[in-house]
Amino acid sequence: MKTSTLALITLGLFSSSSYAAFEFDLGEDNKLKFGGYLKADVRHVSGEVPYRPFWIATGATGEDSSQTNFTMRESRFNASYTHGKVMGFVEMDFYGSDGSEAVVNNYDPRLRHAFIKYDNWLVGQTWSTFMPLTAIPETLDFGGPHVGEAFIRQTQIRYTYGGFQFALENPETTGADNKNDAIPDIVGRYIHKADWGELGVAALVRQLDSDGIDKTTAAFNLYGKLLIGERDDFRFQVNVGESGRYVAPGLTTDIIPDGDNSVPEETTAYYAAYRHFWSESYRSTLFYGHAETDIQNRERQMWGVNLIKQLTPHLWTGIEIGNYEVSDADADSTYLQFSVKYAL
Repeated sequence: MKTSTLALITLGLFSSSSYAAFEFDLGEDNKLKFGGYLKADVRHVSGEVPYRPFWIATGATGEDSSQTNFTMRESRFNASYTHGKVMGFVEMDFYGSDGSEAVVNNYDPRLRHAFIKYDNWLVGQTWSTFMPLTAIPETLDFGGPHVGEAFIRQTQIRYTYGGFQFALENPETTGADNKNDAIPDIVGRYIHKADWGELGVAALVRQLDSDGIDKTTAAFNLYGKLLIGERDDFRFQVNVGESGRYVAPGLTTDIIPDGDNSVPEETTAYYAAYRHFWSESYRSTLFYGHAETDIQNRERQMWGVNLIKQLTPHLWTGIEIGNYEVSDADADSTYLQFSVKYAL
C-alpha cells in the first residue's frame, strides 16, 4: 500500500480526539508528544432551524432565516507525557464561552480530555465507554449525525481486558435535581476486531433517584465499521433503551415530567454512513441519522454528503451539504459547509 494511502486512512476519523503527532524521546522510557489540528469552517445555514456550528438533536425552531459564519473553533491542541507504563493526556479546543465577533473574535478554550492511563486502567475525562469512536463517520459537520449517536465525554474509571471494557462513570441526572446522584453509571462494552473491520456492543445501567423517581434504567448500543474493498467502509450505530443524555444530545433529558410523575423515556436512535475513495486524493461520505422518543414523541433526522480532497498527507479541504429536520415540529434547515484542516 502506498504511503499516501496510509496517510489518508490515518487521517480518516477526524471527528474523534486527535492524538499527538510530534514525539520527543526524553530518555529512560520517557516521551513527550504534541498534536492536534487547525480547522477553518465556512458554514451557511438556511431554514426554520436556527444556525448552529454543528447539528445536535435540539428542537429549536423559528421563522425562516439564513446565516453564514466563519470560524476556527474546532481547532484543538493536545499533549501527552509517557513515563514507562504511565501516560497522561490532555486536550483543549475553543468551544468554550462565546467571544465578540464584532472586534477581536476571541473564544475561550475548553477542556476536552484529561486522563491518566496505567496498564489496563484509565482514570479521568474522555469519551464515555458507551460511545464507539470507531464508528463515527468522517464529516465536516463535527460529529456528523449526532441524532443517531451515543456522544458524551465525562470523567470515569475504566478497566480494559482484551476486548472487554468496564467503567464507572459520572452520574449526572439531567432534567431534575441531581442531589441524590450517589451511584455511578455502569458501562460494559465488548469489542471484536478482525480483518473485515470491527463490531461492538455495549450496555449502560444507571440508578435515577430524583423528583420522586427511584429506578434502575438500561440502554444498549450496537455499532460497527465494516471494510469494503481496499479502502471503503460502512459505519453504523444503533441505540435503544432509556439512554437519556448519553444518546442524541439535546433530544431528551434523563428524567421528564409525565402527568404528576417524573419518568425516564426510551430513545431509539441510529445512523448509517458509507465512505468511498474515488482516488488517492478524493473521498466522500454519505450519511443518515434518525432518533425518536416514546413519551414526548420527539423525532429528529439528518442527512449529508461530502467531498474531501487530500492536498498533502497533513492537509485536506472539503465541501459538505446536508439537511437537519425537527420532524415533530415540521421544520428543517439545509446547510452548506466548506472546511480546511491541517493535522499537526
